[in-house]
Amino acid sequence: MENLPVEVIGNILSRLGAARDVVIASATCRKWREAWQNHLHTLSFNSNDWPVYHDLTTSRLEILITQTIFQTSGLEYLSICMDDVDEFSAAPVIAWLMYTRETLRQLYYNVRTTPSINILEKCSRQKLEVLDLAQNSITGVEPSYQKFPCLKSLSLRYVSISALDLNLLLTACPKIEVLALINLDIALSDATATMELGSSSLKDIYVEAISLDKFMLEADSLENLHLKDCTLEVFELIGKGALRILKIDDVSVIHLDIGEITENLEVVDVSNFTIMWPKFYHMISRSSKLKRLRLWGVVFDDEDEVVDLEAISICFPRLTHVSLSYDLRDGDLRDGYGLQGSTHLENVVVLELGWTVMNHLFSPWVAGLVDRCPSLKKLIIFGIISEVKTHEECLILANFTSSIVRLMRKYLHVEVQFEYE
Repeated sequence: MENLPVEVIGNILSRLGAARDVVIASATCRKWREAWQNHLHTLSFNSNDWPVYHDLTTSRLEILITQTIFQTSGLEYLSICMDDVDEFSAAPVIAWLMYTRETLRQLYYNVRTTPSINILEKCSRQKLEVLDLAQNSITGVEPSYQKFPCLKSLSLRYVSISALDLNLLLTACPKIEVLALINLDIALSDATATMELGSSSLKDIYVEAISLDKFMLEADSLENLHLKDCTLEVFELIGKGALRILKIDDVSVIHLDIGEITENLEVVDVSNFTIMWPKFYHMISRSSKLKRLRLWGVVFDDEDEVVDLEAISICFPRLTHVSLSYDLRDGDLRDGYGLQGSTHLENVVVLELGWTVMNHLFSPWVAGLVDRCPSLKKLIIFGIISEVKTHEECLILANFTSSIVRLMRKYLHVEVQFEYE
């Protein structure tokens, strides 16, 4: 170890990340202390790393972080995530940011400060590439002054910000590619809850727990759109058709528009969502490159609607993964419940099927779908089993098990998995 260059030791210490581990390791010898002081580039203060953090007072914690940071030079990655701390004083936080700002490339910070400070002002016009900010407020964004020329990833969680400032912040990040907006407190300038965002470089956006009347996103290069736990009356994506991945999870939206150009879509993942299937299908019907289609726990706006597998097999010839879980209604298996026609899903190798309430329709539905997939290699059955089972429920489950055994004797090459909850 004594023969290792001090720069290599600095890289080793940076791999540890956690501040406590780095400090202990640096006490090994003088050479390791030199590596910590001059060649350490990663430092993390996380309340989950060390139980003693929970016992320290806020002022003692501020002193500890200050002493540790000020013994380093050239930090590129700094993470301060203290869940048990209500507030840090503004003075030490400003000192940490000012001391590291010229070399810092990634900053993760989730503690409130009192009084509130403008973190954007302290970190702008530097080399910052990743900013993950939580539990703070952002006001008065000035894109002409608070520029982030290198920022590629921005995450805002439990942050208070106006719709205008958020758009201005994106304008100040000409190279941004990844944006995450989680549970924001959004201040709106008019009676209509409308937010308009625009970025020519944005490729990936994740939006969670946001309620708005209208959300308009203009992003020509957007490839990945993920909406989760949101309540929106209108969502519109304006772009040039770069979208490859569309995920919608537990979202309430009246009007959804992802644009007319959907030729590049490869993944559509919809769960816990009420849809008008003909309208949704029309929106994605031009996506001939689609490889994965997941409709999980969807509720159809019209009781007579079903997923038309005949149309799916024709429009999406490259499908390799299909996941379907929705309620099979009592009565006859109407037209095969989406199994009408004779077209096969030629390239599907993985099939995921599930139920919410088990009934006698599920077994023939599974068998019909397996028959449609000549290249199938793996079948995964998801199910919900209640704690109290009536004799009829037990009989349905037993009959389903027997039918799957018979089905697998017919398709010996297919691997079968069961996942119950």
